[in-house]
Amino acid sequence: MTDRTISYQGEPGANSHIICAAAFPDWTPLPCPTFEDAFAAVTEGRAQRAMIPIENSIAGRVADIHHLIPTSPLHIVAEHFLPIHFQLMVLPGTKLEAVRTVHSHVHALGQCRRIVRRLGLKAVVAGDTAGAAREIAEIGDPSRAALAPALAAEVYGLEILERDVEDEAHNTTRFVVFSPEPEPVEAGTGPCVTSFVFRVRNIPAALYKALGGFATNGVNMSKLESYMMDGEFTATQFYAEVDGHPEDPGLARALDELGYFSRELRVVGTYPANPFREAARPAAE
Repeated sequence: MTDRTISYQGEPGANSHIICAAAFPDWTPLPCPTFEDAFAAVTEGRAQRAMIPIENSIAGRVADIHHLIPTSPLHIVAEHFLPIHFQLMVLPGTKLEAVRTVHSHVHALGQCRRIVRRLGLKAVVAGDTAGAAREIAEIGDPSRAALAPALAAEVYGLEILERDVEDEAHNTTRFVVFSPEPEPVEAGTGPCVTSFVFRVRNIPAALYKALGGFATNGVNMSKLESYMMDGEFTATQFYAEVDGHPEDPGLARALDELGYFSRELRVVGTYPANPFREAARPAAE
C-alpha cells in the first residue's frame, strides 16, 4: 500500500495534528505554516487530504477558512470533532513560582483566562499552540510557560505543571476533511450534511426568497455565514450547511429553489454526519 499523506495547519503537537492521528492513524501528517499551504499541498499532489478546523464551540468560526472554501477546487468529504484540552507546560524541573509569562495562540489564551488570572501571568500571543511549546523548549527560559495540547509536551520534551486548564468543559473544535475528488455518499444510508456556497442577486428580499425553500421543505439549516467578496460591500457570498442529502426530495427542491434565486451555487460536499453532531444536538422543545 502506498504511503498516504494528510496536511494540516500548524506545527507537530498541535490540535490539528492530534485529530489527523486519531482520524487517519495510518497516514503521514504533513504540517503546514498556513491554511493556504495546507490546501495547496492537496491541490499540488503532495497530500491526498487536508484536515482543516472550521469552527470552535467557544471561539466560533475559524478566520480565513470561509474565504478559502469558495475559491478552492477541493471537496469536503468528512467531518470530525475534537474536544480541546490545554496543558500548562514548562521546561523540565521548573517550579510554578518561577513562571512569569505564558505563551500560546490568541484563541488558546482566550479559552484559558482563569488560570492566567489565577497565577498572575502575563499572556503573550504566539502564532500556534504547538509552536509556542517549541519556542519554550528552544529558548530555555524557565520563566516562560506555554499553553498547548499534551502531545506538544511530548514532542518538545516539556513538563506539564497543570492539566486540562481550559475554562469550559464543552470546548470542542469541528474539523472538515478536504479531498481533490468528491466521495459520493449514497442517499438513505444515514444522516448526512451538505455544505454549499452561494451568491444571491443584490436586490431586496433576495436572500429571503432564496432560503424560503428550506423552510417550506422542512430542511434544517445548521449554518449560514456571510462575507464580502473582493472588498465590495454590495457583493455578499454565503457559506451554508444543511442536514440531508441532495437527492432527498425535500433538500432537492430547496436547492432547486435556491439556485433559481442565486447568481452562483456550488455544493462543496455531502458527507456522513459525525456521531458527535447528534450527541451534541439539543433536545427538541
